[in-house]
Amino acid sequence: MSQLFDHTWSLMRFILRRDRVRLPIWILSFVFVSAGIVLVFDNLYGDDIERQAIAETMENPAMVAMVGPNYGGADYTTGAMTAHEMLVMTAAIVALMNILLVSRHTRGDEEEGRLELVRALPVGRLSSLMALLLVLTGANALLAVLTGVSMAALQVDSVDLHGSLVFGAALGATGIFFAAMTAVFAQLTQNARATTGLSIAALLVFYMIRAIGDVMSEPLALTSPLGWILRAKPFVENLWWPILLSVGLAITLSFLALYLNSIRDHDSGFLPTRAGRTQAPATLQGPFGLAWRLQRTGLIAWAVALFILGVSYGSVLGEIERFFESIDLFQQLIVDQQGFSLIELFIPVLSSVMAILASIPAIMVMLKVKTEEKNGRLEHLIGRAVSRWRIVFSYWLLATLTAMVMLLFTGLGLGLLGNAVVDEAIPLGTYIGASFVYLPAVLIMIGASLVFIGFMPSFASIIWIYLGFSFFVVYLGELLQLPEWVAKLTPYGHIPSIPLDDVNYWLLALLVGIAIALAIIGAVGFRRRDLTN
Repeated sequence: MSQLFDHTWSLMRFILRRDRVRLPIWILSFVFVSAGIVLVFDNLYGDDIERQAIAETMENPAMVAMVGPNYGGADYTTGAMTAHEMLVMTAAIVALMNILLVSRHTRGDEEEGRLELVRALPVGRLSSLMALLLVLTGANALLAVLTGVSMAALQVDSVDLHGSLVFGAALGATGIFFAAMTAVFAQLTQNARATTGLSIAALLVFYMIRAIGDVMSEPLALTSPLGWILRAKPFVENLWWPILLSVGLAITLSFLALYLNSIRDHDSGFLPTRAGRTQAPATLQGPFGLAWRLQRTGLIAWAVALFILGVSYGSVLGEIERFFESIDLFQQLIVDQQGFSLIELFIPVLSSVMAILASIPAIMVMLKVKTEEKNGRLEHLIGRAVSRWRIVFSYWLLATLTAMVMLLFTGLGLGLLGNAVVDEAIPLGTYIGASFVYLPAVLIMIGASLVFIGFMPSFASIIWIYLGFSFFVVYLGELLQLPEWVAKLTPYGHIPSIPLDDVNYWLLALLVGIAIALAIIGAVGFRRRDLTN
């Protein structure tokens, strides 16, 4: 039995060396953001009256669906505000970090042949997976401790050490759970793409279950790991059972992943794979068809997940107006928005968040060029009578179509169920337009990705940092009272809010022109540079 784990510590050191830059950046980013949000909230809302005003506005169903129930509303301190508005979103990003790392070190290494070289050495059969799980457990534990200590070190009155440690532990426990879950998916699937796609789909499903449950049924919310981790209630009740539950289930999933890894063949999975055709269809006779074929399963999953996300947000629109009929304070806050219903005020907020989420699969399609080049598969196409222009613009066209479909599905999901639950229906075109108007911004992100691919492929991952910054500005810009010029640093900040703003078609055309220019510049760089291995 012990031979199964031979040289686990050596493989742990190897993983730490490979991720000696990536892991510290991830961990320190969460630490600085969590501590920075505490300072921002404390400076912006230092008065009890201001905080209680924000607490009342956060009680509406749309915001509950987005960030979770407001357990600290009766005494909305800086700590309670931080936990309520930041915990679930930060936990989701921590989960994404663990998903990407596990997928990279399991199916990614196995798919590219590195794991086979490791197994050829005198190491245990389960050593590589056990080493990864131990490294990520330690990384998430370090993240929890550093986050808790850094928040408490700010010496803000309501942000005490106990609550800070609960907040940090909630993030760490979520990361450990999703690392173990992704390790299980890595045994079921046969490639890194499927592992990542299935894990991210599960994360989105858990988020949607929590959103619907927090609005309509708490037992339903407790079926999601993101739902029960919110019940830790940092800085309010400081409960540890959700954290222990997450860690306990993570240990169970880890044992399951190790067992599945011990009984499966190398480079295989348990989910059945449908046999391919004996002859390739006409759609595979060009790079566009090949790009679609390689990514169609993940893109279909993303489309379904985003449609369900739109449906989940639409399901709470019917409760908004009835909820605010008796809240004079909120009605005073929106006095400058006369002529619009509360539902129309929330459509742009929801659409902006969903537009950024819809950008993820589009960017992933574009970055697939870099992945194919890194794995040496692009050489087989370029070595034949296929120009680099055709290859790169095939992926760009697929990314553009992906953006269009994803934005359409989010608007449809929001509008179809939204109109089903509201008393006075809003034209479906309004919902779709509020979502689809973000297409120029998504095209700029795709074009920027292509520029990185063309000139600095090793730094292409920076686009995800920029997308995260865009999400931060869009999601928290108004709440944090950020200057208007900060919002203009991201393409999403130039998009009009439908139906509140008039559409400036010249501005949208300019954004589309910038996106096309970026794509052409990136394609020129890709055509002129050497391929890298």
